[in-house]
Amino acid sequence: MTLQHERLAAIDIGTVTTRLLVADVEDGAITEVVRRHAITHLGEGWTGTGVLSSAAIERVAETIGAFHREALELGAARVVAYATSAARDAGNGEVFLDACAARGIRPQIIAGEREAALSFAGATYGMSGQNVLVTDVGGGSTELVLGSTGDAELDGGVSLARSVDVGSRRVTELFLQSDPPARREVLAASAWVADQLRPYFSQLRSRPCVMVSVAGTATSLAAIDLALEPYDPTVIHGYELSGGRLSELREELSAMTLAKRRALPGLEPERAGVIVGGAIVLETALALAGVDSTLISEQDILYGMVLDLYHADGAHQE
Repeated sequence: MTLQHERLAAIDIGTVTTRLLVADVEDGAITEVVRRHAITHLGEGWTGTGVLSSAAIERVAETIGAFHREALELGAARVVAYATSAARDAGNGEVFLDACAARGIRPQIIAGEREAALSFAGATYGMSGQNVLVTDVGGGSTELVLGSTGDAELDGGVSLARSVDVGSRRVTELFLQSDPPARREVLAASAWVADQLRPYFSQLRSRPCVMVSVAGTATSLAAIDLALEPYDPTVIHGYELSGGRLSELREELSAMTLAKRRALPGLEPERAGVIVGGAIVLETALALAGVDSTLISEQDILYGMVLDLYHADGAHQE
């Protein structure tokens, strides 16, 4: 039995960001061909209305269509697109899926636990260790996964996975109304986030040995800490952010106006409106985990999606 090389593509459709990975996969090893993202704000206004706006649907569907075309032009044999929190919770998720289908690909809306398992698989790609906590702070939800790496099955090493409905956009729209956010708003947001995340940590039988943080909030905070301009994923990957420094960053960002955050080195201007909410979630998760720092990873759910696609139905074997 020989293992076949395949070029595969994954599109991740989050509440804030839409992302593409085209990669060559052989014997479980991933080589990136193209990686792109666009801050598309699918969930803009959805916290208050419960539905995705027509403008957001069109904006994101156009981006997905362009990503799909690029993946095919690059020779991807198979392309998968997954939508997460905003599409999962919105009352008009099917309308969004139809708009994407009209542009060439119909995404799947995946459950939170599935999202968590894929995030763990991607974040721990190439790692080995016990009691690894992966934290994926999204716009609408946060995935928390404790497990051990190196298991042959995609989620075989996962001991406890949850998707919790807290995220950078959700926190922002629920609590952070002032510019800059008022202290009472930040305190209320922090208390609410802790209440939402605490049940997960209370179920853990042992403290994590290491916390790995993925996705835009974590990578942006690392880039801000480094004043990284232009952004360089090779510098971000593996960067260690201490709990003390994370709290300082959250305080500094909370004191800034939106205009000042938009001009901050290391932070994409389009993410400036939700970075304080995201920092609150990551800071709270780190404190509840009881560890001193978190490793920032550029490998995330996109890697998990590509690996899952590669192993699906044994299609990579001949």
